[in-house]
Amino acid sequence: MSLPISGEGGQARFDFTGSRVIVTGASRGIGRGIAEAFARAGAGISICARNPRKLEETREALAAHGGPVHAAICDVADGDQVAAYVAGAAAALGGVDVLVSNVSAFARSDAEESWLAGVQTDLLGAVRLSHAALPWLERAPGGGVIVHVNSITALRPSRSAPAYAAMKAALMNYTGSQALALLGRGVRVNGVAPGSTEAPGHFWEKRRLSGDPAYAAALASQPTGRMGHPDDIAGVVLFLASDAARWVVGQTILADGGQLANGG
Repeated sequence: MSLPISGEGGQARFDFTGSRVIVTGASRGIGRGIAEAFARAGAGISICARNPRKLEETREALAAHGGPVHAAICDVADGDQVAAYVAGAAAALGGVDVLVSNVSAFARSDAEESWLAGVQTDLLGAVRLSHAALPWLERAPGGGVIVHVNSITALRPSRSAPAYAAMKAALMNYTGSQALALLGRGVRVNGVAPGSTEAPGHFWEKRRLSGDPAYAAALASQPTGRMGHPDDIAGVVLFLASDAARWVVGQTILADGGQLANGG
């Protein structure tokens, strides 16, 4: 994994040729944007999701970049499915160098079902994936990398989504604890916390199309005047997975366009 070099327009460009990367929840939204960015950078990619049609569409798009692509159905709330998926991904790619854990139940209410869904998917999903991938990450040339995709909600209470906010705060704490535990085993762990990010078929696009006033409020909180794009988050993930971030350990990096600083 090389250091970034200047690309067109001065944008940082990374070379992940030969790297083996797992991205979960990658059939749409931020996960798909991350997988596409790694594929453009030359990596072999494994993706998983629960929707077979969307998964196949994304697999075809990734394959167009010319590198190896593996895709499989997986519900990260099911430990047996996670173990089988990661083993299949490692077999297909010849190992695992980078794990990007990017799945959320988006459990928003204070009902017990929301709390259970958040624990099983947002928190234990990340734990299960990490445990399953660790034997391969420890053998990755130059060291393995884990990146947990979180949310700026980890840093603030939420009246409308208490379970979601609590799970993201727990994931942020786990990121730091896991980083300390795995550093001596050659695996570097960090996270990225997106702000409001709009993608086709995803949370904020649905609210914009439905006329939900929450969309206008979220947009107004963005000092940049726009919502985030999946590519905005993918760039941070590639940085954290690269040698350029070799001295970044146990951090959750905000990627929100200044939304949190602006009171959003």
